[in-house]
Amino acid sequence: MKRFNFDKLKEECGIFGISNHADASTLVALGLHALQHRGQEGCGIVSFDGKNYHSEKRQGLVGDHFTDSETLKKLPGSFAIGHNRYSTTGETSLRNIQPFFADLHTGGLSIAHNGNLTNALFLREELVKDGAIFRTTSDTETIVQLIAKSKREKFIDKLIDTLFQIQGGYSLVLMTNKKLVGVRDPFGIRPLVVGKLKESFILASETCALDIVGAKFIREVENGEIVFVEKNELKSIKPFPKIKPRPCVFEYIYFARPDSIIENKCAYEYRKNLGIQLAKETDFEADLVVPVPDSGVPAALGFAEYSKKNFELGLIRNHYVGRTFIEPTQNIRSLGVKLKLSSTKTIVKNKSIILIDDSLVRGTTCHKIVKMLYEAGAKEVHVRIACPEIKFPDFYGVDMPTKEELLAYQKDNKQMTDYIKAKSLKFLSLNGLYRALTGKDRNSSYPQFSDHYFTGEYPIKPSDNIKGLKVKQLSLLSGKSNN
Repeated sequence: MKRFNFDKLKEECGIFGISNHADASTLVALGLHALQHRGQEGCGIVSFDGKNYHSEKRQGLVGDHFTDSETLKKLPGSFAIGHNRYSTTGETSLRNIQPFFADLHTGGLSIAHNGNLTNALFLREELVKDGAIFRTTSDTETIVQLIAKSKREKFIDKLIDTLFQIQGGYSLVLMTNKKLVGVRDPFGIRPLVVGKLKESFILASETCALDIVGAKFIREVENGEIVFVEKNELKSIKPFPKIKPRPCVFEYIYFARPDSIIENKCAYEYRKNLGIQLAKETDFEADLVVPVPDSGVPAALGFAEYSKKNFELGLIRNHYVGRTFIEPTQNIRSLGVKLKLSSTKTIVKNKSIILIDDSLVRGTTCHKIVKMLYEAGAKEVHVRIACPEIKFPDFYGVDMPTKEELLAYQKDNKQMTDYIKAKSLKFLSLNGLYRALTGKDRNSSYPQFSDHYFTGEYPIKPSDNIKGLKVKQLSLLSGKSNN
């Protein structure tokens, strides 16, 4: 199914796993439905019934495939894991849809992965030289191959052996015939949380997936931590040298669903704070504050609240465009953003508007929205972005343009303003971003987030870009931080 690119960053995946529940697969399907925003390209569930593993994978949305009882009957068992896919490495095909399953000599193993291994190509080449055979083009299969190759006896030791070889940002949910396991990368770049539903433990990308099944949020998995459920007990191992976490800042800005909790606050609250801080950095008058829906709404509310300006829905989003125009013709595609958004003409006519969005990537969509507002009769359109300029690509599981395609890398503020045809353009400052999220300025000696999008300061420094993977190898953690 083809979808339109509306100039937004895309997270790679959502993952969900549950132990010891009679309706395991049904609950996984519900959890994946709540995590649908993290990937719409494909979905899959693997269950374990105490003897056998069962797998069902589909291209497209969870609700299109895992809502009928006939499909779920094919997934018996009290343990199950699931995955929503949006690919950043590997082709779009059924074989790349997770969870993956492998029958190892120690027993079956299923794995779901959110993120990106930045040295996957290097590891893959070494494994192939050593006789490994790969069935997919996904970097996740590298993890399976490394676990299979490990000479350690116990599964957890095989996993630890593997984790010390892989690099990048990742969270994993794995299922064996005895354990449900969760892993978060040493910097905690990609998210993972623990929940509990009566006697069942749940691992998920976000707390919104716990809410939909009525589970209680227990805690976030810590950076560099392995958690596993064995005999209905949750256990923890921390094999890596202790370092400060660097979670992806875009989880706060855009990726996480607004009702998901991150560090004891809903993502919505962080985003509203970004708008408040943006208002503090803006000092001109306008008639209306208008968000780009839906992602710009919380920031626009915060902006309007602090600045005491009128908030209006000057743009209305069509939520069904992705399903209506599955294979658009060029004539339809040329309509561009109008397939997704329309203006409330009588609201914006003859008004000076502050247009709020969470980010600006290529600028193509912003250009079309500004044009739409002027065509609707707006007097002036001033664009305000609730994060700093995105100047650098990501290597840890976010689908991003190359550096040369990023508008803020190519152009200065005046050139960007001219490109999007706005009256003015301003981004939230880097310190403003940190004040909104933490209450403090950015500590240049040790930033709290993975904010490389704005600064180029990567938690793990990238090197070569080759063959469809964004990097060949990153400098592996050696017990030290770059900072």
